[in-house]
Amino acid sequence: MNKPITEFIEKYFLHFNAASVVDAAKGYEAQLNSGAKMLVSLAGAMSTAEIGKIFAEMIRQDKVHIISCTGANLEEDIMNLVAHSHYKRVPNYRDLTPEDEWDLLEKGLNRVTDTCIPEEEAFRRLQKHIFAIWKKAEENNERMFPHEFMYKLLLSGVLEEHYEIDVKNSWMMAAAQANLPIVVPGWEDSTMGNIFASYVLKGELKASTMKSGIEYMTFLADWYTENSDNGIGFFQIGGGIAGDFPICVVPMLYQDMERTDTPFWSYFCQISDSTTSYGSYSGAVPNEKITWGKLGIETPKFIIESDATIVAPLIFAYLLKM
Repeated sequence: MNKPITEFIEKYFLHFNAASVVDAAKGYEAQLNSGAKMLVSLAGAMSTAEIGKIFAEMIRQDKVHIISCTGANLEEDIMNLVAHSHYKRVPNYRDLTPEDEWDLLEKGLNRVTDTCIPEEEAFRRLQKHIFAIWKKAEENNERMFPHEFMYKLLLSGVLEEHYEIDVKNSWMMAAAQANLPIVVPGWEDSTMGNIFASYVLKGELKASTMKSGIEYMTFLADWYTENSDNGIGFFQIGGGIAGDFPICVVPMLYQDMERTDTPFWSYFCQISDSTTSYGSYSGAVPNEKITWGKLGIETPKFIIESDATIVAPLIFAYLLKM
């Protein structure tokens, strides 16, 4: 079997952060081989970085069992699906003046580092379709989670005429087809969350139509309880709420629910460039999580201090034997 990326990593990634990449990948693989499940958290703008090109295959090959992601990652994968040709790269983004940035705004181009998301073709193209789904659910007295509405949108086929990339490169479509569980903490601060709130302010939708973050936490608690017999690993891409929210389910169950038979996370890896000494929770070394009742002494723990847009695809390629 030809595995050029896997073989390259094993041959040359021997020390320091490079060695951590190999160790973490092998640890992830060992979890799967032992029958454990894996949670992957997506922070930052990983969807705009087109992580779907490889992450979708991870989902299809059953190497991811639940996802925690920001509202931005939830929607931006679909935006890339329907508006890819309208995105604009700005390689010289460090040289932009405030006037240059204003010009991008007036052109409807919202910048994420070197990539501009087209407002009209991305946000507004989704808005009319998702509003119709929200409204119909409300009329039927149905309540759903943010990701469930997005699954409904994708599986309805209403966006197909707008596809601009191969649909197999959309991790959200792969997740929707697998009906993969997702938790989306803090969804309200995403573009679609803002749009939903605007309809609530205008009296066109009720806030209660959208299930809440507390309901996501209780859903996650039930899912963890039902799936932890062989262990559940935690693979964290970036920091922030996408990771902080789900990892807390273990001490909540153990301490607050007094379910003292709740197992710790069985594996932990974080790819991060955050700095621990600044008091950053996102940059905290894994051992700190022992003191919070999230990881055990024996939990395999890895931290890779690097760029997630480089490292995550390499680890996924290793796991996919590419």
